[in-house]
Amino acid sequence: MRIGVIAPPWTPVPPPFYGGTELVVDLLSRGLAEQGHDVVLFTTGDSTCPVPRRWALEHAEGERIGLGVVEARHVLHAYDAVGDVELVHDHTIFGPMYAERIPDLPVVTTAHGPFDDDLYDLYRHAARRHTLVCVSHHQRSTAPDVPVARVIHHGIDASSFPVGDGAGGYALFLGRMAPEKGPKRAIEACRKADVPLRIVAKMREKRERAYYEAEIVPMLGDDVTYLGEVEHSEKVELLAGAMALVNPIRWPEPFGLVMTEALACGTPVITFPEGAAPEIVEHGRTGFVCADEAAMAECLGRVDELDRAACRAAVEGPFSARRMVDDHVRLYADVLAGLTP
Repeated sequence: MRIGVIAPPWTPVPPPFYGGTELVVDLLSRGLAEQGHDVVLFTTGDSTCPVPRRWALEHAEGERIGLGVVEARHVLHAYDAVGDVELVHDHTIFGPMYAERIPDLPVVTTAHGPFDDDLYDLYRHAARRHTLVCVSHHQRSTAPDVPVARVIHHGIDASSFPVGDGAGGYALFLGRMAPEKGPKRAIEACRKADVPLRIVAKMREKRERAYYEAEIVPMLGDDVTYLGEVEHSEKVELLAGAMALVNPIRWPEPFGLVMTEALACGTPVITFPEGAAPEIVEHGRTGFVCADEAAMAECLGRVDELDRAACRAAVEGPFSARRMVDDHVRLYADVLAGLTP
């Protein structure tokens, strides 16, 4: 198949730091090319994904993330640049709406965000004309009236994550510096358990910096350290050395790649039953799904009961990049054959 893949303009592909969508786009594009498909990726000029690439923006626009005019310009160029393809997989928000001007072009779009008030209207509109993919069953359940063609869980390449023994003696928080992601709750749970916590978090936007200054800085200390954003090599080292990943989310997380990254390192995940977390973490086997911070603190004392090999096995099978790519190839074939709504 000849496939055009359109990435968002906010982070290079693959992402040097935080960027779940961009990591998925990278793995999907590589995997499609490895299977012999003709792939062209429209991204930003500082991307390094080893497939044929096109771009209009020389650098990712992380400082202007979410600005409509930036994405609109990116999308306008994308549909001109991908060339003579059989199908486009668009990972932007605006792109599927723009693609309506090309009536004979099959477009697949993935809902990477939650079906909140704004995205619900946009995805519902896009699904009338294009093939919509959800990334978890929970995400799908939040918009039952939106026509969704498939649920395809994200996958990662376990070979790029070393298996660790968790001997670092600390728990790790990895995510965005935002209240819904729960860094403050992670601190509270770890202090209840008397476990040191290391925090790795994206903090680029104004609201993220404001939350950090108001809520997190007063809680830092010898037992709680903020390490900023880190590169992949340092991230996997921290994950492999952690006794557990604490992931106290309080929002409908569409997927949560950070949990699969931890499992790939053999590191159990302790999380709340929000969003897709129960689809990723098998309670009592690859981690614990807890009701609150008190239960999370208790489970931090039980991580030795879990088999780190079982954690790793989860991402070598159901959450592998190969499975994700295969699922998409089957979807694309069905779309081109006219077999999906």
